[in-house]
Amino acid sequence: MAEEKHHHFFHHKKDEEKPAGGDEYGTTEYSETTVTEVVSTGEEQYEKYKKEEKEHKHKQHLGEAGAIAAGAFALYEKHEAKKDPEHAHRHKIEEEVAAAAAVGSGGFAFHEHHEKKKDHKDAEEAGGEKKHHLFG
Repeated sequence: MAEEKHHHFFHHKKDEEKPAGGDEYGTTEYSETTVTEVVSTGEEQYEKYKKEEKEHKHKQHLGEAGAIAAGAFALYEKHEAKKDPEHAHRHKIEEEVAAAAAVGSGGFAFHEHHEKKKDHKDAEEAGGEKKHHLFG
């Protein structure tokens, strides 16, 4: 039998077992083994959600820091526009760009905060923590 060549973009190796010998024609048969991954719930899901919660918290803090930095730069440019009337137009434009960046960064922090809350709730449902709310 002629072997067909398959062109793949990614080079995946198959688990192949080669028998010691072939038949009288010199051909060798190959057998392929398949690995099955079992997805489990419970503690592994809890750990996954807690890890995602931690990642969202980190991104939220980066968004907050970006909002603070861009807001501070916008205030600096506003001050420079008053201080340097010759280049006031340029400073006003930079102030507006920095203010827009601050709003965008604040929105990103807000988004990550809600993703963090969602992952915390999912982690609780996965069975890791008990709710101890007074009215809920």
